[in-house]
Amino acid sequence: MTQIPRFHLAVPVDDLAAAERFYGDVLSCERGRSSDLWIDWNLRGHQLVTHLAPAAPRAAANPVDGHDVPVPHFGLLLTVPEFHALAGRLRAADTAFVIEPYLRFAGRPGEQWTMFLTDPAGNAMEFKAFADDADVFATSGFQD
Repeated sequence: MTQIPRFHLAVPVDDLAAAERFYGDVLSCERGRSSDLWIDWNLRGHQLVTHLAPAAPRAAANPVDGHDVPVPHFGLLLTVPEFHALAGRLRAADTAFVIEPYLRFAGRPGEQWTMFLTDPAGNAMEFKAFADDADVFATSGFQD
């Protein structure tokens, strides 16, 4: 089996303690190295770093499937059961969704469960789960 390369992503946050509660407690990411200005997180084997940057600019949005999708955003592709378990955990933590969990492109190529939220600093995140993993990069038969 070929190992998929891990990504590294650094995002700005305006409150490290709030980031620690969200990424550590709500998303259950393991904490790695840190300083007074940043924290490394293990996001399912990927390195996510929250950097203190109180004056970071905010995002725009693009329409997708009738919803305004925040840009930029990042997240993970999960299995359908993992998606629903995370959605439940986020609801239990009273997370305010930008786009509530729903089934996007139902019955079409690329059918997927998706949800959008922001971390405490306003970084947009998407978590999704494809009905058929072969559709992750499919290009044929799709029209939005």
